[in-house]
Amino acid sequence: MKKYILLIFAVSFILMFQNCSSQNTADSQMVNQLLNAEEFTFHAQRANPTNYDVINVMNSIPNSPSTRILQLDGDGYSIELRKNNLEVVLPYFGRVFNPSYGDSSKSGYRFTSKDYTVTKSQNKKGNWIFLIKPNDVSNVSDINIEVYKNGKAFTSIRSNDRQPITYDGYISKNEDIKVKEKL
Repeated sequence: MKKYILLIFAVSFILMFQNCSSQNTADSQMVNQLLNAEEFTFHAQRANPTNYDVINVMNSIPNSPSTRILQLDGDGYSIELRKNNLEVVLPYFGRVFNPSYGDSSKSGYRFTSKDYTVTKSQNKKGNWIFLIKPNDVSNVSDINIEVYKNGKAFTSIRSNDRQPITYDGYISKNEDIKVKEKL
């Protein structure tokens, strides 16, 4: 009887790790092509606020998990990097030091930049790090995107008027502009 229980436990353990490891990974050659071209889209799946007031409010909601990670539903939260255009659409959870009351368009990060610099480097583990500094956006000082070999990515945004926030997600190929205009 103990052998059967041990066998069932071992099979379920293996299936659990196989299921976890096959989620949203990309081919490393495709990831390298996107990173070398410096044209890709970061899709945010989770937001990680750093403000403890936000974390305490999230933990006070009944039946909520006690975690500081917010699952982002939908496919609309992204950073699209092109040769001449940077488009950012991300939510923000945290403390804003200079709020603009009544203007809901400034509650998150929603901007398009035509004047920005990109610094690309690779760390010891082989992950690529993109440091993006928009020059024509007043409240964002830099965006840091770390891309792993399997296409997963970690992004942090540092702002002049807000506490920092980080996002987890993945990168993909940019959609064609013509396709976006038709939708």
